[in-house]
Amino acid sequence: MKIAIFARDINEKWRKRLSGILNALDKRGILLTYYRPFYLNMCDYDYMKIPQGALFTSESDLPSDTDIFLCFGGDGTFLESLTIIRDKDIPVAGVNFGRLGFLTSVDLKLGDEWIDRILSGDFLVEKRGLLSIETTALPKGFCKYALNEVSFQRKDPSMLTIHVKINGMELPPYWSDGLVLASPTGSTAYSLSVGGPIALPGVRALILAPIAPHNLNVRPLVVSDDSVIEIFVESRWGEAILSLDNRSLTIPVGVKVTISKANFDLKYISLTKGGFINALREKLMWGEDKRNI
Repeated sequence: MKIAIFARDINEKWRKRLSGILNALDKRGILLTYYRPFYLNMCDYDYMKIPQGALFTSESDLPSDTDIFLCFGGDGTFLESLTIIRDKDIPVAGVNFGRLGFLTSVDLKLGDEWIDRILSGDFLVEKRGLLSIETTALPKGFCKYALNEVSFQRKDPSMLTIHVKINGMELPPYWSDGLVLASPTGSTAYSLSVGGPIALPGVRALILAPIAPHNLNVRPLVVSDDSVIEIFVESRWGEAILSLDNRSLTIPVGVKVTISKANFDLKYISLTKGGFINALREKLMWGEDKRNI
């Protein structure tokens, strides 16, 4: 079995634990391949005993015969892993070395039992829908896919005027600080914080949630995930910020951005049935009420 290891800089308190996990995989005969910046960074620490393995730097040299993609870190690291996996159809599991860890399925409080479960195939694979964008403003090499959301935000003090068409049907303009277009997976992220609804991961829907709208009548909107959504923004300052998950760029106003569901899914490894509901309860305190004790 071949496992790809992806992480950014690991907090000092987790480094020895990470070394133990990697050596446990190596002793089980697993072929390890590492994200190059992470591997070189960890090699700088003399006390880190990391098994040797091949290296990759991007989606172009990630081995196509990789069986599992292991992501160590928090939600931001998990989101960044999409830029490497893209449409390679490799199942990905997140190991929480971060804070909230809503997207990471491995809880280290449970010990190392998860390692044997991963290696034996004792897990569920959930297909998570992705968002894809098309625009002339996208720099070469910029990953056009997002797992959580695509968002538009003001770059300067003035609000934006955001024009939206859904399957050619024009909506009333949004006068707001921005707009979040979220997948069901992203319904518990940025969209949730601006008042959007929570959607179970399997729901075939997309969510449009305005950011600080200057209008009492504007509400989040749920549309079918086969919708084609066209957006362009106006701003007095001539620019706006376009974000795909935790990656951002500045775009000129008037540039059309077309958003749709990607033609492939992310294979998300879940170690517990009902993991999404449990995450809502345990990490976002859903239903927290003394009467439920």
